[in-house]
Amino acid sequence: MSIPCRELVELVTDYLEDTLSPEQHARFEEHLSECGGCRNYIVQMKETIHLTGTLSEEDITPEAEEELLRVFRNWKDHPTEE
Repeated sequence: MSIPCRELVELVTDYLEDTLSPEQHARFEEHLSECGGCRNYIVQMKETIHLTGTLSEEDITPEAEEELLRVFRNWKDHPTEE
């Protein structure tokens, strides 16, 4: 059984770091085969990682860091469409 979009978003880091269990990986790949939006999301995440790969913690302003932390802390409070 494929996973919902919201669960895919929660698992994307583990997917990109290749730390999903074989079962989770198979479900993740199944979802990607059926969902163009999530395929685009993965492409965007890979591109973001590529472009920001040279950033260090010192490169991020305190304001930007706080905003990112605020968004990540609250992302589950704002439902997305699946």
